[in-house]
Amino acid sequence: MSLVEVTDLTVEFGALRAVDGLSFRLAEGAALGLVGESGSGKSTVASALLGLHRGTGAAVGGSVRVAGTDVQAASDEELRRLRGGRAAMVFQDPLSSLDPYYAIGDQIAEVYRVHTRVSRRTARARAVQVLDRVGIPDPVRRSRSRPHEFSGGMRQRALIAMALACEPDLLIADEPTTALDVTVQAQILDLLHALREDTGMGLLLVTHDVGVAAESVDEVLVMRHGRLVEHGPVEAVLAAPAQPYTRELLGAVPRVEARRAVGHGLRKPDAGGSQPDGRRPATEPSGEVVLEAHGLRREFGRGKGAFAAVDGVSLTVHRGETLGVVGESGSGKTTLGRMLVGLLEPTAGEVRYEGRVSSGVNPTVQMVFQDPVSSLNPRRSVGESIADPLRARVRGVRGKDEARIRGRVSELLERVGLEAAHYDRYPHEFSGGQRQRVGIARALAADPRVIVCDEPVSALDVTTQAQVVALLGELQRELGLALVFVAHDLAVVRQVSDRVAVMRRGRVVEEGPADEVYELPRDPYTRQLLAAVPALDPAVAARRRAERREPALA
Repeated sequence: MSLVEVTDLTVEFGALRAVDGLSFRLAEGAALGLVGESGSGKSTVASALLGLHRGTGAAVGGSVRVAGTDVQAASDEELRRLRGGRAAMVFQDPLSSLDPYYAIGDQIAEVYRVHTRVSRRTARARAVQVLDRVGIPDPVRRSRSRPHEFSGGMRQRALIAMALACEPDLLIADEPTTALDVTVQAQILDLLHALREDTGMGLLLVTHDVGVAAESVDEVLVMRHGRLVEHGPVEAVLAAPAQPYTRELLGAVPRVEARRAVGHGLRKPDAGGSQPDGRRPATEPSGEVVLEAHGLRREFGRGKGAFAAVDGVSLTVHRGETLGVVGESGSGKTTLGRMLVGLLEPTAGEVRYEGRVSSGVNPTVQMVFQDPVSSLNPRRSVGESIADPLRARVRGVRGKDEARIRGRVSELLERVGLEAAHYDRYPHEFSGGQRQRVGIARALAADPRVIVCDEPVSALDVTTQAQVVALLGELQRELGLALVFVAHDLAVVRQVSDRVAVMRRGRVVEEGPADEVYELPRDPYTRQLLAAVPALDPAVAARRRAERREPALA
């Protein structure tokens, strides 16, 4: 029996047709993955299943039936009974989905009371029960916590608990692991798998990460520009994709088990160390140390509440090389990166640039931030934001200086794959990948020798991610840049790094050549991280799930 039946679904926002004639079915207890790039229409489909476009001005056509309810013809009251009762949704960003003013337990209890009409006491007990079910430690106490007191992974678990409160037949998970590190992501995926086994609920998983879909669903539906491209059993589609777009999508997925091809990405283009004219390629590490960290420590808080986010880290970065820094959320990666750039002063230790102690912001060491939206001023054009480092060099900017600065910004925009005409556009007028290109252009404006990239591709789909990584590689080869690539995505880090440093609880637990760290990890924590990476091969995925069941590190 079908839990979801979608026939010729169309969703239009004005002149834009976001979903165009989509049809599919989901059986009771089955799991279907909607996969595609950003803008492919995946989340629009998920919202249409619960009638969330009603009242928004969107024009929805076709037929949608969920758990026996005709969503298009249902009254508002029928939709309220469907949402949360028979079908529930887990959104991508748990922080924006939870009310910051109310305790987690109260928010779950409210959902339960709306659909069951039980007493407050019974609803609170149910909230504790489902928090315990999704693995929240000490659920009675944590039910009284507010969202900001939970980590990212715990907030996502809390949203899943809220969705499970009424034991729905269908769970719709819209990019539930996009912003999570690999170990927390693995925990959430394992949790969804266990809940399906325990409750028999159906799962519709929306994701741009093909590896996540491979580990979590029975069938996969590939979307592009609102249309169905390919649909079939996940093993068959991944093993022998029938459509060129599916092959392109799979080809863009970085694989943690694969060595990077010579000349691809950010590493040196040949093993001989020289080009035909005898010059060293810009990307080959020259042996010249451009950036050093000695005994870096950074504490936050005071007195008994003080803690060290970074504790005794020493690193070197050579000209033309890429140093990858990996670890879970809270491992100290971003704090380390900000100290290398000079945005944070170390509590102890020092940063040296070309042998000299560096204090404060150093223009020759620039940063590309994780979230280009929050790092760009929404009230200024992107051209003006890129021009700021250039204006800082000129005292009393005059007309001819302005013309020269605008020309330089136009060159930078074109260098990162945008257009000079984009100078006067604002951040909201760009896609996520384009905004990240703007962030890279702004970093290049200061003519740096080192760029620290802080999770530069974590929120991007795989094809856009591959484009940004390729861009960084081209710039490194052209300019001889040294890169510090901070990320929780171990597959991406392997593809871009000459050396890798693994961080845990503020310390570097392992460091060495990238292939050596990945193929012969010495530290148990490194092995744990690698076991948490999603795999496209079902056999590999099963082995990693078994490895994750081993006792956790203390």
